[in-house]
Amino acid sequence: MAKQRGRQQSTSRRRDRGKGPAGGGRRKPCQFCRDKVDVVDYKDFPTLRRAMSEKGKIRSARITGACRRHQRQLARAIKRARELGLLPYVADR
Repeated sequence: MAKQRGRQQSTSRRRDRGKGPAGGGRRKPCQFCRDKVDVVDYKDFPTLRRAMSEKGKIRSARITGACRRHQRQLARAIKRARELGLLPYVADR
């Protein structure tokens, strides 16, 4: 029985090989901080569209790469643009 236990451990070690800690890696820098943008403008369509999915949902900071401050400003700008009718709430089919 001791040999079987040894075999099972070695196979589990092989599976783990090459995989680092979950979530490893470096976050990409905030695009707005890099460009030294103080306030995200609700009239800046290309930037706002990049932060929205095809369905019209606001993408998370993990996807957009924005820092907390700019992600909040981005969400607020998208909501303002939607309210004014500049951006759709949902995508057309």
